[in-house]
Amino acid sequence: MHAWEAIQKSVDYIETHTTEEISTEQLADMVGLSPYYFQRLFKRLVKKTVFEYVRLRRLAQAAQDLKDSKRIVDIALEYGFSSHANFTRAFKEAYHITPEEYRSNSIPLNQVMKPDLQLNYILIDENVPLIADGIVIEITRKKLAQPELYLGLTEQVIIADQMPVGEATGIDTPFMLWDRFHKVKPELKEISSDEIELGASMMGDMENGTFTYFAGAPARVKAPVADGLTAWELPAADYIVCSLEAESQTELVTSALDKAMNYLFSTWLPNHKLTAQPFSAEKYYKKTPDGFYMEIWVSPVSLADANKKEQETDGVE
Repeated sequence: MHAWEAIQKSVDYIETHTTEEISTEQLADMVGLSPYYFQRLFKRLVKKTVFEYVRLRRLAQAAQDLKDSKRIVDIALEYGFSSHANFTRAFKEAYHITPEEYRSNSIPLNQVMKPDLQLNYILIDENVPLIADGIVIEITRKKLAQPELYLGLTEQVIIADQMPVGEATGIDTPFMLWDRFHKVKPELKEISSDEIELGASMMGDMENGTFTYFAGAPARVKAPVADGLTAWELPAADYIVCSLEAESQTELVTSALDKAMNYLFSTWLPNHKLTAQPFSAEKYYKKTPDGFYMEIWVSPVSLADANKKEQETDGVE
């Protein structure tokens, strides 16, 4: 058994036993490792300690239960919190809102997802689909001969609070921006298609730890942009396109997108000695009889060229 397979086995076990008592010793024994080595390996591969990961997965599952009519104290006790107060404290620490506020407003949350660790070690060929944990990922190359114009809304997003870019949980700001866009979209006569929507992440104010996120749809023509709206252009260029399919829209835009982004930026591009221009685009397509589908578009740059440019910039400074 590979080391990652041992940790995946423990992660899979945690996912279906969050309402039970779980100890590091129990997990380590289950996969045949010493508690000391198990904890080190778990932190290295999952990026969280065992305690942190179990707590955050319990909170994520508890958040789903908060959408039902269960009493909050019953949810707290079911997931191993000793009281309503302790559950509220942990929930607010993770998401910056209380369980009561979440239940009343249904604010989208940026949560820790169950990882599929094989994606860190499998390097798929181009145009060869990979089935991983219920989703399908495929990487291709495309050339965009003409730029594409989109119209929508933008928001500054705190990098640290948005997985997988950052490492912390919190309120899902891009999701809330999409909600705002969908409310104004029916009134936008400048939008040309209902078949596709596009989200884009762009380098923002690094000193303040933010990036710019855009949510929009194809625009008809270049024209004056109304107050409050933003025009954004996907440049004509060569692209690496990571497509993904999932069984539901919710899974597509949460766990599937999280896993695909991690795979593309942390595994596939580095192993091909590539990085990307300082933006990425997410194309969301209208549901078809085949299911839910989207694409991640990045414009590739060789690592050698990126490092050379960075050295030249440092030399100027």
